[in-house]
Amino acid sequence: MALMAKTKRKKQKPAVKTQELDSIYFLKMVLYLIVGSQWLWFVDAGGAVKAPVPIGLLIGVLFAVHEHFRLDRKVEYAVLLVAMLIGFATQYGIYITI
Repeated sequence: MALMAKTKRKKQKPAVKTQELDSIYFLKMVLYLIVGSQWLWFVDAGGAVKAPVPIGLLIGVLFAVHEHFRLDRKVEYAVLLVAMLIGFATQYGIYITI
């Protein structure tokens, strides 16, 4: 009978998941809605819109990419896109007269 050396197995620590409260999740979604709806509107002196820029979408994507407590990014991007469309339809944001 051959003797074999026993290999030591390291005990793995269970992965710790942090559970977010529902209120924090709701607050993040509201903040994404507010930020995502911001537009930068360039208008001429007559009031005609020259070029709308979805500045809130750009800022929101930066927040979503660098967020410490990550939610599902697909949900964050979807909320930002819906907010962007709402902001465009209501012409919400900052107006700069050229």
